[in-house]
Amino acid sequence: MVDFVGAGCGAADLITLRGKRLLENADMVIYTGSLINKELLGFTKPGCELFDSAYMTLDEVISKIKEADAQNKKIVRLHTGDPSIYGAVREQFDRLDQLGIEYAVCPGVSSLFGAAAALKAEYTLPGVSQTVIITRMAGRTPVPERESIESLAAHKATMAVFLSASMTDRLTEQLIAGGCEPSTPAAIVYKASWQDEKVIRCTLSELSQKAEQNGIKKTAIIIVGDCLGNAYSLSKLYDESFSTGYRKAKK
Repeated sequence: MVDFVGAGCGAADLITLRGKRLLENADMVIYTGSLINKELLGFTKPGCELFDSAYMTLDEVISKIKEADAQNKKIVRLHTGDPSIYGAVREQFDRLDQLGIEYAVCPGVSSLFGAAAALKAEYTLPGVSQTVIITRMAGRTPVPERESIESLAAHKATMAVFLSASMTDRLTEQLIAGGCEPSTPAAIVYKASWQDEKVIRCTLSELSQKAEQNGIKKTAIIIVGDCLGNAYSLSKLYDESFSTGYRKAKK
């Protein structure tokens, strides 16, 4: 049995209770060593086998899992953030399906939400944006043309851009070409929830300059949108003139 566990965005105490329990009971852990907080490995029991997938190919990962599963060992595949976002887990699922090896997924706290906490931001502000677009710049992994930054920018929704901290100049150009104003609020959150977390607020036109000034080229998420501004409408949830299933309008 393999449990894919979302390690969370950084701080060791942001792993879920379930994820921590799975680590504590694991006989083998294959972890994304280039990204996770190594403090999490301290939750494992003595004798637990540890393998850093940063040095492994897909075939090597699957081979280790297959070997351990044949010995009825409890296996944890520890991924950064939440496995569903840029986690490269589908290819592992498919290989395990082919081998008849059972697996389950334990969600984690994505840097998308770690960044919101660091920014003290609400991505879905009434009257501003009710949509969050999660995307990335094209790099070694291509992006479908229909999902270009320009086409997504046209929606004027909150945008969370992963894996693009080294391409902020191109990102800025493409967002503006798609219709974003240069004055659009933006932020770079480096290593959200880690001890060395860094939060940089700026406008879209300043994005590349701020990234360069702070030496940020990786391990950061970029948020762009008017949700980071100060103009918005109050929600209906707590409006005294709005009835809900739990209370009646007061006026």
